[in-house]
Amino acid sequence: MLFGVSLALALPAAWAQNSSLDQPPAAAESQPGQSADASRWGIGIAAGAKQQPYTGAGTKSQGIPLIYYENRYVRVLGAGAELKLPKVELGSNSSLSFGLRARYGLGGYEPSDAPILQGMQERKSSVWLGAGVTWRNEIADVSAEWLGDASGKSKGQQFRLGVQRDFRAGDFTLTPRIEAHWLDKKYVDYYYGVRTEESWPGRPAYLGASTVNTEVGLRIGYAIDPHQSVFVDVSATQLGKQIKNSPLVDRSNQSAVSVGYLYRF
Repeated sequence: MLFGVSLALALPAAWAQNSSLDQPPAAAESQPGQSADASRWGIGIAAGAKQQPYTGAGTKSQGIPLIYYENRYVRVLGAGAELKLPKVELGSNSSLSFGLRARYGLGGYEPSDAPILQGMQERKSSVWLGAGVTWRNEIADVSAEWLGDASGKSKGQQFRLGVQRDFRAGDFTLTPRIEAHWLDKKYVDYYYGVRTEESWPGRPAYLGASTVNTEVGLRIGYAIDPHQSVFVDVSATQLGKQIKNSPLVDRSNQSAVSVGYLYRF
């Protein structure tokens, strides 16, 4: 199966490569008068489509359930979970939030996914473990996350640094963002490399190296009422040089769009 759709900050980590636990959907935020220790949970559905980098792979689309739970100590969003660590208050409008994170990534592909992948060995998804930190301040939210492949499929690592800001207008929330996503040599080589025994005319052997993808995106959320919200997320990703140079890849950028609905109990 090809890399799943990126639902960016709004959707669960089941879509692997571009997602985050830093920002839950708008309907999952604490309501006025609600204790910070109170448990919050919700269910919904999400769907999205994303251009795939592999030659001839086209656009991948998928729908997934959206499950959310959060209290003072943990946050679960789709296929990702975070164990919250003590928050550090830096001032009236500034704080540092830390967490230990686990995420299941629907990465990889099967040889039948595209003609260029015929004769390749299957690349599988992984469970990723790591940590994240978010600095919230008056200007923007700055977040960083490191994850390592705990399943041993790629044995790789990834690091993400992002900046985003919420703009509220009535029941609407607009959140533009920009991110840099570093992928180490083992990650790139596993998902975009070509082993010697997999090479053939037009698909030479290729050894991947570490690279950086950059992404810009916008999430628009609308609160229907205190329990219900909908959102749409659009993004564009510039692929790093070591991915673009792969003989499996025929594009330099990807665009994605996703929509979703969440009901908060």
